[in-house]
Amino acid sequence: MIGVFLVEDQAIVRQGLCSLLDLVEDIEVVGQAADGEAAVAEIPGVAPDVVLLDLRMPKLDGLGVLDRLGSTEQLPPTLILTTFDDDSSLLAGIRAGAKGFLLKDVSLDQLTHAIRTLAAGGTMIQPALTDRVLKGLGELRHDFESLDPPDPLTERETEILRLLAGGYSNREIAGAFELAEGTVKNHISNILSKLGVRDRTRAVLKAVELGIIA
Repeated sequence: MIGVFLVEDQAIVRQGLCSLLDLVEDIEVVGQAADGEAAVAEIPGVAPDVVLLDLRMPKLDGLGVLDRLGSTEQLPPTLILTTFDDDSSLLAGIRAGAKGFLLKDVSLDQLTHAIRTLAAGGTMIQPALTDRVLKGLGELRHDFESLDPPDPLTERETEILRLLAGGYSNREIAGAFELAEGTVKNHISNILSKLGVRDRTRAVLKAVELGIIA
């Protein structure tokens, strides 16, 4: 069972998400918070598998939640639920440790797929938002020194990067290529190093920016 914690200030949205997720057999809502301060206080004790996080909230916004939990290494895999006018906040959210983002008007199937993906160690970037977010990629560049352009990826690294963009976990990628999971982790480390980024989400965004993947 995947435990989900909802952080959303609008009661009707929060209740709607709870009702929908109650219909899913392998997902359980294990906690809720109506503002960022409550989320920071409650999430460590609940230890959910995935957090669904609104960005605009009273007392402490979503970025504040990411920063505070990340600073104490108590940030679970977090999916930002957003609207189209939050591009700059999305970029800041990725820097702060969010593993992906979806629009609030996604279907239940899309939402549950994203939750399962994050719970399995993957990332989720909704394609409809990618082009908008890429406009701000200058803010995400140069996490650490890398060649510009970066060292070319091997064919296998590119294949793995495409699966990362699809939200697949290390285990799923290992199964697809009949590799050990440790080997996949080594490939991903090489990808991050070559692209000069810190995590999988930024690797996917930079790969799209550079035209390495579509």
